[in-house]
Amino acid sequence: MTDTEFLDVTDRALAALGAALDDALATSDADVDWQLNDGILTIECDDGGKVIVNRHAPNRELWVAAKSGGYHYRIDGGRWRDTRSGAFIEDALAAVLRAQGGLAVAVPQLATA
Repeated sequence: MTDTEFLDVTDRALAALGAALDDALATSDADVDWQLNDGILTIECDDGGKVIVNRHAPNRELWVAAKSGGYHYRIDGGRWRDTRSGAFIEDALAAVLRAQGGLAVAVPQLATA
């Protein structure tokens, strides 16, 4: 995958996550705000905590930082998988957002190609 292809894939993945957040917030009382800027998705929760999802181009990974820890996801078998546990990013993000932000998000399968 070239640098340009990686940036395109991650831009689409982060945009899809943003759209899923908007969908969830439309029917929720959770106080969660988010912004996407230059490959960094920042989700601010009502308790002052943040969840950060950003791309790491040198390793071709998406990184997630949350209160529960830091996670690295790499494309494996057509899905973003945690480099340590093998968990899918969509499942992990849904759990983190529920635990940290009180928001139930139906995270779609994020783009890998």
